[in-house]
Amino acid sequence: MALTATIHKAELSISDMDRHYYATHPLTLARHPSETEERLMARLLAFALYAGERLEFGRGISDVDEPALWRKDYTGEIELWIDVGQPDETRIRKACRQAQQVVVIAYGGHVADVWWEKIAGSLGRHDNLSVLAIVADDMRQLEALCDRGMRLQCLIQDGELQMITGDTTLAIRPDILMGGYAAA
Repeated sequence: MALTATIHKAELSISDMDRHYYATHPLTLARHPSETEERLMARLLAFALYAGERLEFGRGISDVDEPALWRKDYTGEIELWIDVGQPDETRIRKACRQAQQVVVIAYGGHVADVWWEKIAGSLGRHDNLSVLAIVADDMRQLEALCDRGMRLQCLIQDGELQMITGDTTLAIRPDILMGGYAAA
């Protein structure tokens, strides 16, 4: 018997002062049986950082040809490709050829640091690539907010994201390893 995805619902209210973007998104996130809650929350964090009316979740783990999130223009061309975790160098290069802008949001503590040291030198020629890192402690705290039904407020200002739910406020400042943070 095949395992099915676990459905998580999130109401994400975003106030992005840096991009002047303000919206509430009712999201349905399917967590693949092999996906951790940490990765699910990394995808939600990526959505909050780059939210827009056409940003959508890809099939990710279940389809290697799709990113965690992407935004296409009205002709179907990929404007923004977002991966989370530590994708391999070949996947990143392929994404840089297919999309106008590529963002990798790395997490995983020491493992992510080793991954970046290994591939950083070979990716320098990609002008359309940004790599951000989320420190392990921030990801653990973000993962603790994971629930099957989430109501989250997200405030972004001066490159810092505050995720607020109930009486909990989590401040996350992504480390910029390459490129920049600004979303197109």
